[in-house]
Amino acid sequence: MARGQQLLLAAAQLLFAERGYERVTTRDIAERAGVDASLIARYFGSKAGLYLAALRMELGDGPPPDLLEPTRMTALLGRVDDRGPGPVFQSAVHPHEDESVQAQAREALHARLVTPLAERFAAAGVEDAQLRAELATAAFAGVALGRAGGAFPSLQKLPPEELVALLQDLLTP
Repeated sequence: MARGQQLLLAAAQLLFAERGYERVTTRDIAERAGVDASLIARYFGSKAGLYLAALRMELGDGPPPDLLEPTRMTALLGRVDDRGPGPVFQSAVHPHEDESVQAQAREALHARLVTPLAERFAAAGVEDAQLRAELATAAFAGVALGRAGGAFPSLQKLPPEELVALLQDLLTP
């Protein structure tokens, strides 16, 4: 990996963690990395492509815990509340302009959220495990995005641990 790529990935991870996807510009990332902003397009295609590359680095090689694990659910709600929705959550509700970024975001959505949950359901003998995992993930994404966006004041006021308990009751077969 080229030094510029490494610098951009490190800067992107820090800035996306601090401010969230929507509040970070490519100029911010390039300045933090100490490189020209044009390298983002060269190495990653776009800001969303860089976000997805940074996410892949953050995830590492191990499988993530499934969505209905309480600490995972709390962490995801907190991330969306604090940083706003990134391309992965956004891919659940509307397509990205760049089809390749959309495909990568959907792949990440399935790898990080849907597949681990489908595997849990299948191991438990749940009928239509894949469909139920997709339904639970879509419902969770809608709740997380609606809460963060302020569309549902009662959800916004609810402490995360109470929301997680309600979601687990709702989404666990």
